[in-house]
Amino acid sequence: MTVPPAPPGAGLLAAVAVMDRLRSPGGCPWDAAQTHASLGRYLVEECYELLEALTGDDPAAMAEELGDVLLQVLFHARIAAEIPAEQGGFDIDTVAGGLVEKLVRRHPHVFADAESPDSAAAQQVRWDQLKAREAGRSGVLAGVALGQPAVALAAKLGARAARAGLRVPLPTGDDTGSRLLALAVQAGARGEDPETELRAAARRYAQALEQAEALTRVEELTQAQALEQADGSADIPATQPPPADRQ
Repeated sequence: MTVPPAPPGAGLLAAVAVMDRLRSPGGCPWDAAQTHASLGRYLVEECYELLEALTGDDPAAMAEELGDVLLQVLFHARIAAEIPAEQGGFDIDTVAGGLVEKLVRRHPHVFADAESPDSAAAQQVRWDQLKAREAGRSGVLAGVALGQPAVALAAKLGARAARAGLRVPLPTGDDTGSRLLALAVQAGARGEDPETELRAAARRYAQALEQAEALTRVEELTQAQALEQADGSADIPATQPPPADRQ
């Protein structure tokens, strides 16, 4: 008898069950003690580790880090499920259901009879328009996370300003912050991603640093070996001729 393969998503159900067990009585004391606030730094760390795996084009690492990010989603949803609904509690089904509704709502050309956009850029414009119509999402800064990395934030602001047709003078100061802001805002307005570009450049610089360090170590080792050989030669007594035969 052939056992049919598990349907897609079966592993997610198992992950939800494991998370529930960890937070339940008799589970893990550490997991049971965590709060939304205490887990905040782990979410940030896991996202950066995932980004590192993506940048390194390492599929195995990507799968592992995606799992770690998923753990944070399950963790926060399980904590929220312990709060009564009337006090703002929710569960993982609420999270998944909200995501499904959002994706369907913002893709009317797929799930409804709307005309399909002719390009990814056109779909981005439609996405922004649909998002702007949603409750609480109006204004040029709607949905912009001001706590994101500075270069990404500046680029996002530049992109939003360009789409809204707003012309706000950039800082004219000669300080590093003003110069970086101007570069990132202008790149974002052009549709570029300076955060990713700067990260790639930084990685290349990091590799150059490692190569320079390795070369320096080789040079230091070579010099040390040369000094040892010189010291050793100085300690060896000069060769004396054999005594003459007096017989």
